[in-house]
Amino acid sequence: MTAPLDGVLVADFSRVLAGPSATMLLADLGAEVIKVERPGVGDDTRAWGPPWTPSGGSTYFESVNRGKRSVVLDLADAGDRALAQELARRADVVVENLRSGAMGRLGLGYEQVSAANPGVVYCSITGFGSAGGADLPGYDFVVQAVGGLMSITGPDAEHPTKVGVALVDVLAGKDAALGILAALTRRARDPEGRGEHVEVDLLSSLLGSLVNQASSYLATGVAPAPMGNAHPSIAPYETLRCRDGVLAVACGNDGQFARLVAALGHPAWAADPRFATNPARVEHRPAMVALLEEALADHGSQDAVALLQDAGVPAGAVGSIADAFALAERLGLDPVVEVGGDRPPQVRHPVKYTRSTVAAPTAPPRLGEHDEQIRRWLAAGEETTP
Repeated sequence: MTAPLDGVLVADFSRVLAGPSATMLLADLGAEVIKVERPGVGDDTRAWGPPWTPSGGSTYFESVNRGKRSVVLDLADAGDRALAQELARRADVVVENLRSGAMGRLGLGYEQVSAANPGVVYCSITGFGSAGGADLPGYDFVVQAVGGLMSITGPDAEHPTKVGVALVDVLAGKDAALGILAALTRRARDPEGRGEHVEVDLLSSLLGSLVNQASSYLATGVAPAPMGNAHPSIAPYETLRCRDGVLAVACGNDGQFARLVAALGHPAWAADPRFATNPARVEHRPAMVALLEEALADHGSQDAVALLQDAGVPAGAVGSIADAFALAERLGLDPVVEVGGDRPPQVRHPVKYTRSTVAAPTAPPRLGEHDEQIRRWLAAGEETTP
């Protein structure tokens, strides 16, 4: 079996997280990704630490750059700039997230690249789009703030809270990969094999991910408020305290609630008018939570999870990232892959396929690791990848 993107060449001019995460997904699917980095420093995230890997690399950089080759090109130098332009001319896909207008000034903008390479799929990732927000720098933390995510995350309105990972960058990276794959599919069907310009911005990716919260605002005109771990439209769909920890309990319908209270020894609660239907439970949430936590007070977390799961109630103990990997291992999900050498394992590509395979993972490149090979290939004018 071959990887789905085998033979696709990606010129990666992106850095930090959204762009590199998108191009790593493409590398996982078999694309040849050549990462263009700045002299001396490379991708910003090479310096983002601690923590560091045992070989001295940044764990942040290595999380989104496996399966790529690194070439150092000084885009302020005419000779190196010509090599970058040649790389873009040969590429099936170009990905960039430089400041607005920067690629154009280097002769690497979409119009310039597509004139020499009509089939190119050119993906630009920005913080706030190419119109009114073109000059605004796009950092995940800022977009979480201005995009409303922090306003619905955290215990209350006085403590807006970011998500514990750069989630908007990750979402934008997945949107970029999706857009690139769609454009490659369209190109394959185009009689002239023409590519197109794919634009992704962090704010739009965030708004598109707010789902029910965005829909609530658009339907009512009222901006949702933070509710901690509770759900605005479902109850109980929140954390509940037991004797020695915290459980996440998710009852999506009345039947699950009935099984929950029966397992806790209080089946009559399912017929209580305050709790008999989901809208009633949402209205009377504080009283419901007080009763449930009282019933759970004598249960240890693991016993409570087993009790509820046996009853068909979605539940789990709140655990650490270490717990999450251990669970995935127990469930046979094979959550990590080895990348070889002295590098630590990484999280595997998240999709499994029945007829395709993902590329054998290789270690994230050291800065300029493939300089000589790639420079020789570009200068020689050979069309096949090095």
